[in-house]
Amino acid sequence: MPTLAGALATTAFRAPNRIALKFGTGTHTYAELDARVNQLARELRSRGLKKGDRVVIMSGNSDAFVIAVYAGLRLGAIVVPVNPRSAPPELDYFLRDSGSQILLFGTDVEATVNKWHSLSDPGQGVSAWSLGAVEGHHDILELAATRAADPVEVAVHEDDDALIIYTSGTTGRPKGALFDHHRIIWVGQNTSMGIGTLDGERFLHAAPLYHSAALNMLLLHGVMLGATHVILPSFDPEVVLESIERERITFFFGVPTMYTFMLRSTSIGSRDLSSLRTCMYGAAPMPATTARAMLTAIPGARLVQACGQTEGGPGGIVLTPEEVMAHPEASGRSALPNTEVRIVDAAGNDVAPGEIGEMIMRGETMMKGYWGKPDQTAETVRAGWVHTGDLARIDSEGYITLVDRLKDMIISGGRNIYSVEVENALAGHPSIGDIAIVGRPSEEFGETVVAVVSLRPGMQLTLEELRAFGRELIADYKLPRALIFDAIPRNPSGKILKHVLRDRLDT
Repeated sequence: MPTLAGALATTAFRAPNRIALKFGTGTHTYAELDARVNQLARELRSRGLKKGDRVVIMSGNSDAFVIAVYAGLRLGAIVVPVNPRSAPPELDYFLRDSGSQILLFGTDVEATVNKWHSLSDPGQGVSAWSLGAVEGHHDILELAATRAADPVEVAVHEDDDALIIYTSGTTGRPKGALFDHHRIIWVGQNTSMGIGTLDGERFLHAAPLYHSAALNMLLLHGVMLGATHVILPSFDPEVVLESIERERITFFFGVPTMYTFMLRSTSIGSRDLSSLRTCMYGAAPMPATTARAMLTAIPGARLVQACGQTEGGPGGIVLTPEEVMAHPEASGRSALPNTEVRIVDAAGNDVAPGEIGEMIMRGETMMKGYWGKPDQTAETVRAGWVHTGDLARIDSEGYITLVDRLKDMIISGGRNIYSVEVENALAGHPSIGDIAIVGRPSEEFGETVVAVVSLRPGMQLTLEELRAFGRELIADYKLPRALIFDAIPRNPSGKILKHVLRDRLDT
C-alpha cells in the first residue's frame, strides 16, 4: 500500500542522483535524502517515538524540516508541523492538544523553545530536540548521523494517520485537522491532474512549509514526482526573483501579497524568468489588477488560482490559466479532480446563479476530523460534506467568487455587506498598501463598516476620498463610515486576522 515515506523511497530508487533539496549552500540527492531520513528515524525510535505517536515539528523553512517530517512519517508517527512564529503559550497549546511527547525544533526558534521551557509546568513529559546546533540542547541530526542508513522496518499502511495540521485560527483557537496517508497522496494526485505538475519540476519554496498548501500540494507531492525543491528560509521578493532565474525554477507558489511585492521590484523586468512555467496562488483573494499585472510581467507563465481550506487537504476550486485571464476576479470555477463543490443556502439547497451561499465540499482529500474534538467535527463535517464557512457567489457560467467568511459578514441596517467585496473594490486606491474591512457594533445600525488601512510610503488618505473612490465601484451602503490607520494583522498564509482587528476596535 502506498505511503508518503514509501513514495520517497520509490523516488530515491528510480532517480537516486537527482537533486531533491537545495537549501543555502547545501544539496541532497534523493538517495542522500532517503538515507538521512532513515538515520533520523532510527534515532527517534531510540528516543521512544513509535507508530501512532505525535511529534511536533516547529521550524522555519529548511532542509532539516523536510528530513524531520519524513523521519516521523517513516516510523508511522503522526507529524504535527506548527507555525515557527508561534509564541511559547501557543507552542504549549499545540503540544498539549495533540498529545505529543517529542518536539523537534529548528535553530531559528531557539528563543521561543527556551521561553516555553521556562513556563510553569511546560508540557509534562515532552522531550525537545534541536534540528541543528543550539546551546543547551542536543542536536538530534548530529546524533542521527552515527546511525545506520538502511530502512527502518515499520509496518505503515495507507489508512494510518499521518498528519495533524492546525487551522490558521482566523476566528479563534486553532483546531488540528487529521489526515491519513491516503488523503495526502490524493492531494498530490489531484494537484497533478488539476494544476498540471510534471515529473522533474523545480519548485521554489518561499511560502511556509508547515502550511497545508506548501506541505501537501507541493513538498510531499513533489517528492512523489521526483521534483527538485529549492527552499528559501523566508520570502524576500528580490531573493525570489534571483532564485527563479539562477535555479531555472518551473513552479512557484505564493500568496497574493507575495506577487504584489514581486511586481513592485525594480529588477523584475531585467530578470530571465523564462523557465517559470506555472505561478500558483491561493490562501487569500488576489485583486484582479494584480493578476493582470502578473500575466503581463511573466507572459510565458501559467497563472493558476487554487482556493481551498486546510480541512480539505487542502482541496477546493481552481481557476485555469485561461479562466484567470477571462475572470481574474473569480476564486475558481471547477473543483479539483475527485472533489465535489457546491454553494448552498442555510437549508442545504444549491443557490441560484447570482445568489450567495456557503461553499461545501467533499472528496478523497477531506480531513478525517478535528483531533480530539468530536463536537466541532460534527459541526463542520455533515453527511460527508465539509462546511467551509466561506460565503460565495456563483454566476451563470459557474464561476465562484468568495465574498466573505460567515463570521466576517457585516449586517448593517438589515443589509448583508461582504467585507472581501469591499476590500477588493477599495484596494485599487493608489494610496493604499493594505486594507481590511470589519464591522463595529452600532446601536443605530447593528454594525457599521470600518476600513483599517496601511498606507503606501509617502501617501495620505481621508475617509471622504476613500468613499468617493469606492462610490464608483460599489453601492453607497457598503462604503466605510470610519477610517483607521493601522498595520493589518495577517497569518503566514496571508489571511487577515479579522478577529484581532475587531478586538482592537472594542478596546
